[in-house]
Amino acid sequence: ITLYTSLFKGGVVTSVERYGPDEGEPEGSVKSALFTLNGIEYMAMDSSLDHQFAFTPSMSLFIECESLVEVDTIYQALSEGGNELMPIDNYGFSSRFGWLNDRFGVSWQINLA
Repeated sequence: ITLYTSLFKGGVVTSVERYGPDEGEPEGSVKSALFTLNGIEYMAMDSSLDHQFAFTPSMSLFIECESLVEVDTIYQALSEGGNELMPIDNYGFSSRFGWLNDRFGVSWQINLA
């Protein structure tokens, strides 16, 4: 969440709820958090349980950027330790577009508006 809010205008953490003692998770770890990116509120939740699912690029966050610098900065930061699906390029439908899974597995499509 800290990475995401540092990259986007108006990025802010609204609230963080942490696990307490005897809740079945490591005490003090994040239970849920609300944060805002570009005026849109998101919720993140965490669990140390072994889940039978993973993130897929079938759902990704589509980000419209106002400048080439913004596209490149956000794409570079999110791709560090992640996996490029479509490197930054002109794909015809956009003069500057890239698609990636970040180091946490979240899929992002970054586009020049």
